[in-house]
Amino acid sequence: MSSTEEMSSVKNTTQVIGVDPSSTVRVTIVQSSTVYNDTPATLDKAEKFIVEAASKGAKLVLFPEAFIGGYPRGFRFGLAVGVHNEEGRDEFRNYHASAIKVPGPEVERLAALAGKNNVHLVMGAIEKDGYTLYCTALFFSPQGQFLGKHRKVMPTSLERCIWGQGDGSTIPVYDTPIGKIGAAICWENRMPLYRTALYAKGIEIYCAPTADYSLEWQASMIHIAVEGGCFVLSAHQFCKRREFPEHPDYLFNDIVDTKEHDPTVSGGGSVIISPLGKVLAGPNYESEGLVTADLDLGDIARAKLYFDVVGHYSKPDIFNLTVNEHQKKPVTFMTKVDKAEDESNK
Repeated sequence: MSSTEEMSSVKNTTQVIGVDPSSTVRVTIVQSSTVYNDTPATLDKAEKFIVEAASKGAKLVLFPEAFIGGYPRGFRFGLAVGVHNEEGRDEFRNYHASAIKVPGPEVERLAALAGKNNVHLVMGAIEKDGYTLYCTALFFSPQGQFLGKHRKVMPTSLERCIWGQGDGSTIPVYDTPIGKIGAAICWENRMPLYRTALYAKGIEIYCAPTADYSLEWQASMIHIAVEGGCFVLSAHQFCKRREFPEHPDYLFNDIVDTKEHDPTVSGGGSVIISPLGKVLAGPNYESEGLVTADLDLGDIARAKLYFDVVGHYSKPDIFNLTVNEHQKKPVTFMTKVDKAEDESNK
């Protein structure tokens, strides 16, 4: 099969067509920390992990939420109601500088890494579109192609002060030779209607890059795997205090024991779960590293014998979901010709 023919089978899809039930696919989560304020070094670190995962047979490699650009745990950005200060603005300026443009040179490098190592790659990144930032998942094919992105539709809590909100135009599920791949970022996974949209697109390998390392999160991941009849891969960073920038004002007191010399700030917990609710690998709360499992794709059909949330168990005569996938633009420019055509169509 030519590379062009292979690429034709990788598409953003709403069709529900099952994978080969006899297939087994090795997947790997990279549990690691961003190199804060140094995006080139973060990409170098990503490359080492991708090469290692591929050398061990991984066909899909997933990185945590905001791996490129960094998850700003504890950052304040000078924010309080009615308060504005220069230090917060400077902090945001540095954070914006670490974000990447999509498409852009960093995306091209990631695509090349996916192609060189023959892996599907899902990368968490902070994307900058002008001066607005988005928490984004980027998708790449083993042929070295950038497939597209998912922007987090609803940032959580103070994330909303620094990240924009995605819209329905970036909720992809890609039909690939190893299964249908999509993503929900962090607490999007708590949004039943968002999950339902992914299920309706036939998601089979459900990527959940996150910043939540709580025990409750683990319960949610098991629930989603069983609910969706899909494999769930949850990727989280593992970060020590020394890996964050030196700054006296980061608010870590409520999440770590600051009496420790080098406390853990982001606690890991990356995990891989089968459609039958079985934990296949992880959770790892101890260190950076790889979390790997072999997925028996036949488990998808086994799980859906009894429960198919958007199939025989859906009750569309009672319940219905409408998803608006149109891109929302704040400003639309019309030429005189456009205006004339618009008037003639009225």
